[in-house]
Amino acid sequence: MTILVTGGAGFIGSHLVERLLASGRRIVCIDNFDGFYDTKIKRRNVAAALANRDYALCEGDICDEAFCRDVFAREKPEQIVHLAARAGVRPSIEEPLLYERVNCLGTVNLLELARRSGVSMFVFGSSSSIYGESAQVPFSEDFRGDRPISPYAATKRACELYAHTYHHLYGLPVTCLRFFTVYGPRQRPDLAIHKFTKLIESGKPIPVFGDGSTSRDYTYFSDICDGIVAALERPMGYEIINLGNSSPITLASLIGLIEKSLGKNAVIDRRPLQPGDVSTTYADISKAKRLLGYEPKFPIERGIQSFVEWYRETNSK
Repeated sequence: MTILVTGGAGFIGSHLVERLLASGRRIVCIDNFDGFYDTKIKRRNVAAALANRDYALCEGDICDEAFCRDVFAREKPEQIVHLAARAGVRPSIEEPLLYERVNCLGTVNLLELARRSGVSMFVFGSSSSIYGESAQVPFSEDFRGDRPISPYAATKRACELYAHTYHHLYGLPVTCLRFFTVYGPRQRPDLAIHKFTKLIESGKPIPVFGDGSTSRDYTYFSDICDGIVAALERPMGYEIINLGNSSPITLASLIGLIEKSLGKNAVIDRRPLQPGDVSTTYADISKAKRLLGYEPKFPIERGIQSFVEWYRETNSK
C-alpha cells in the first residue's frame, strides 16, 4: 500500500508518516519546505524517515500541476492524506490571496489527480476554525459552517465543499477531518503552547490576547494520528468528522499548566483580542467514536508535561 502524505514534513504530517511507516506502508511525502517557519525544523522532522527504504520525499508545491502529475505517475499512490496548507488564522487576514491559492487551488489539483488515478481513499485535514463563533457547543458536524470569520477558515470550508463535489461527480471516497488545536512535540513554533513555553522558560513576557477566558479544545498529536489512520482504513463515501479532545480549557488555565510543568511563573503581556479569533472551540466527538472508533487518550495535563519534556530535551541539544 502506497500512501501519499502532503505536508508530510510538518508537525502532524511527520508524526503520521512515522506511524504509517511503522505499520508497513510505503509513504510518499510531498512538502515544499515553505519558509513560514524555520525550514531546519522540517528537515529535522524527516531525518529519520529518510533512512527508511519505504519512504520517498518529493520536494515541491501542491499548486504545481506538472510536479504533482509527475509524482502521481511515478509513485502511483493508492491513498492520500492531504495535510499541506497555508496555516494560521491571523496571517490569513494579512494575505488572503495567498491562502486562497495554496489551500484551494492546491486541494483541487490533488482531488483532480486523485480521481484520474483511481485513488481509493482521500483524507483531508480540515479545521475547527470553520465553526467560527458558533453559539452551540459542543460543535457538531451538522453545523452549516457558512459563517467563517477568517480567510483561513473560509478556505478550509471551501476545500470541504470541493471534496464533496468530487465525491458526488466521480465517486471519490473523501473523509474531511476537522482538527481541534493540535499540540505536542514538533508543534509549530508560532503556536501558543510552543511560544509560551519558550518565552516562560527564558523569562520573557508572553503575549496574552484578552482576559484569559477564551478556551480551546487542545488535542494531542497522537490522538489526531489515531483518527487519521482509522479514516484511511474506513472509506465511507463522503464524511466530515471532528477530531478533538472534547475537553476545552481556558487560556489562563493553559498558562497555569505550562507554568507548573516548567516550574516557572509567566510574565503576562496583556493585549486586546485579535480579529479572526473565536472565544471557544469544543468538539462533539460522538461521530468520530461511532464511525472511527476514536477515543482520545491524552488529557491536557499529561500532554503539556510531555511537550515541555520534549522542548527541554530538544533545546538542550
